[in-house]
Amino acid sequence: MPSYIEHLVSIVTPVYQAERFIAETIRSVQQQTYTNWELILVNDCTPDQSVAVIEPFLVDERIRLLHLETNSGAAVARNTGLAAAKGRYIAFIDSDDCWAPEKLATQLAFMQQQQVSFTYTNFAIVAEDGQMLKECVNLPSKLDYHGLLKNTAIACSTVMIDRKQVGNFVMPLVRKGQDTATWLKLMREQQLTAYLVDEVLNHYRQVQGSISSNKIGALKRTWHTYRHLERLPLHKCMYYFTHYVVQAILRRK
Repeated sequence: MPSYIEHLVSIVTPVYQAERFIAETIRSVQQQTYTNWELILVNDCTPDQSVAVIEPFLVDERIRLLHLETNSGAAVARNTGLAAAKGRYIAFIDSDDCWAPEKLATQLAFMQQQQVSFTYTNFAIVAEDGQMLKECVNLPSKLDYHGLLKNTAIACSTVMIDRKQVGNFVMPLVRKGQDTATWLKLMREQQLTAYLVDEVLNHYRQVQGSISSNKIGALKRTWHTYRHLERLPLHKCMYYFTHYVVQAILRRK
């Protein structure tokens, strides 16, 4: 018998210095039209008041708060959430992002109708104050392993994965870029293709000083993924990295 609950969607969120936005993130999950979900929040020894902000939401029995003993990074936090997840379907939402109310319902219906195991959605980019910076990002309709190497377009908060088809998985223990590294590993090992649900179902918040907002850091992180995690030869690293840079520029236009 499988260890998951058949139609439950387990949502995993690392929590670190999230006090400004985490309440809005949680409310966007609570407002989902699809209600069979659990939200697993993992406190990565956050030094701010995130836990105090979260605690009132725990009256909702679908929400759990787990605590790491030491600050370990997003990969360990997400893996802790994955280990505790009860659902067949896995989704992620970062602690400063928000979902459209129909996000889970739309994505789950697409996966079941199309019988696919891995999907991502389109998303908008907003500023810290919620001001719209880009209403829709141009994303490919599907991405396989080689496509994702050329275009790391899958935002973590937009992903849904069917564990009945993919099996249990964990993220590589790297401090940065573990989400893309996970998608690449799954695609390479299982010959998976990820499919786009072409609706703006996530608002990605561009926070000044965050890991994801650091463009030089993103370049270094992507190169490290190619060279050290995927262990690509140098000439292939250069080939895919060139495509990655071009696509990253095009997405921001």
